Amino acid sequence: MSDRRVAARGRAGRRRAGAKGGARGARTPAPASRKPLHVECYERIKHEIITLHFRPGEYLNEAQVSELLGIGRTPVHQALNRLMLEGMVEVIPRKGVIVKAVSLNEILDIIDVRAINETYCARLAAARASESDAAELDRILAESEKAAAAPDTVRQMLLDRDFHSLLSRIAGNVVLGEIMRSLHERSLRFWFISLRDPVHHARVKNEHRAIVDAIKAHDPDAAERAVRNHIESSRTNIMAHILGSGPGQQSPAELAA
Repeated sequence: MSDRRVAARGRAGRRRAGAKGGARGARTPAPASRKPLHVECYERIKHEIITLHFRPGEYLNEAQVSELLGIGRTPVHQALNRLMLEGMVEVIPRKGVIVKAVSLNEILDIIDVRAINETYCARLAAARASESDAAELDRILAESEKAAAAPDTVRQMLLDRDFHSLLSRIAGNVVLGEIMRSLHERSLRFWFISLRDPVHHARVKNEHRAIVDAIKAHDPDAAERAVRNHIESSRTNIMAHILGSGPGQQSPAELAA
């Protein structure tokens, strides 16, 4: 990450902070339930990686990231260690921390594991969903349509994550939920890429609706089929983007090694 880039981001952040402070520079009180600094730092760095502001192959200097976020170096160090355990950054000996590229093989492995676990998750969700669960799924779908109309790709990505996380919670299996959360978190970068394609997003909307309809009907077989179709559709779209098989699609260098 270049010094010029960090300086520019730092100036922009200070300008935003100044504007929020008002004419007298009054400080805004911190929320009573503010997250610990290392958690806030982890979430902010992760967001930068997922949305490709920190790009694959980019070196992350702790001091520069600390200045950019306005957070001390200890929370930054803790956040980078956690992201290393999650496979989003890696330490290169004698060079430092680098944003890890996502290989095509890793993407396909994640999709294969999702196909096994998420279809079972859908069967459990269909059997156990309550009316309030179904209403929450409907709410997420409605919010996703608003985000698509905006368009707001970041919001779409986060709502997509919320949709799949909710399916895991409805399934009611804690261990399965932990597995799904890990798979979804590792999928976020290529979700962000694929959801920028309006054609694919329209398919996702229809696929999510089919999943919700099956869960509302308490039909495990239909829920499994709908989720499997959704995952295979995702595989096809990701392959197209990674391999650059169409105009306007993401360069392979932007996401994969």
